[in-house]
Amino acid sequence: MIIDERIFSGVDLNLLLVFMVIYREKNLSRAARCLDVRQPAVSGSLSRLRLKFNDTLFLSEGPKGVRPTQRANELAEVLLPALSTIQMLIKAGLK
Repeated sequence: MIIDERIFSGVDLNLLLVFMVIYREKNLSRAARCLDVRQPAVSGSLSRLRLKFNDTLFLSEGPKGVRPTQRANELAEVLLPALSTIQMLIKAGLK
């Protein structure tokens, strides 16, 4: 497989981690705590993700948090195994 680095140009891959934490927590404030950042930073990241993927990604459910859109579910299905693999590589490199 050849990687086209041009596709990655201008894309912050940390946004994918933010996406997955929001997806898991279903709440921006909890996601911020997990990521050790402030909630406005998570909101800003979500705004950038929404532009990149041309989708709302998460719908507000008021105090309950957020609910993923169909597009968010599709992205999470692909991202979870990819990020899990990257996590294993990082952990292996730290030993």
